[in-house]
Amino acid sequence: MSVIRIMTNFNIELEFPAAPFQRRFGAWVLDSVFLIIFGRVFGEIIGAMDGNDVHPNIILVTFLLMLLFFLTYHLICEVTMNGQSLGKKIVGIRVVNERGGHPTLGQFLIRWVIRSSDLTILSFLYFVIEMERTNGQIVAGWIFFTPLLLFIADVILVVSSKKQQRLGDMLAHTILIRTTENYSIRDTVFLEIEDNYVPSFPQVMQLTDRDINSIKSILERARKKDDLKLAAMAAEKVKTFLKIDTHLHPVEFLKVLLKDYNYLSRQ
Repeated sequence: MSVIRIMTNFNIELEFPAAPFQRRFGAWVLDSVFLIIFGRVFGEIIGAMDGNDVHPNIILVTFLLMLLFFLTYHLICEVTMNGQSLGKKIVGIRVVNERGGHPTLGQFLIRWVIRSSDLTILSFLYFVIEMERTNGQIVAGWIFFTPLLLFIADVILVVSSKKQQRLGDMLAHTILIRTTENYSIRDTVFLEIEDNYVPSFPQVMQLTDRDINSIKSILERARKKDDLKLAAMAAEKVKTFLKIDTHLHPVEFLKVLLKDYNYLSRQ
């Protein structure tokens, strides 16, 4: 099983199980099937509306809503389902940022905008419609073949790049990892904190969201692999950076930091 090595902000290297190409492709196929079924159902609805003399504006709005959902399916799913579409969830892969944490909305937007696979599907459908309309004459063939070349380039990048990223992932600084392994990280840095909680280390607010993501990833990995040395290394680096003197156990110290950050960041 291939792995992706990530260097955290605290110079501690973590390993994540990479999402193999066949799983990525399987997720894409499943999502495409879902979208085709969705399109077919809505096509039948629009056909029924047209046959019942429904006002053209209502039909147009219905069509635009269908198209909007088709175009934003992956973005909506990944934002609301912690980096997963329905297909990704079934095959057990997830989008995370290059630090192993939860991607930002901006990162989701970037990888969604640069989706050569969706462009290929749409351009192919348009190409087929144009071929039928012109009785087999090829018009504007580049509309299909240009996205197809981009799709092929993405496949090559996923297979050959160090972090197995397509172009959208490279620009968004995201990666795909497996979630069915014991090494998978939790979805978010946010924790439920009681209202009367008293923070112990207010210095934690000197850290960024990316730092906190790194701490949680390290803590989760240390717990999964029962690696006290990893937690101790992280705790010492954080204490040095924040100038904190404490005798708390490394794991407990990191947990308190996460709680403090969650409490203080919501005030």
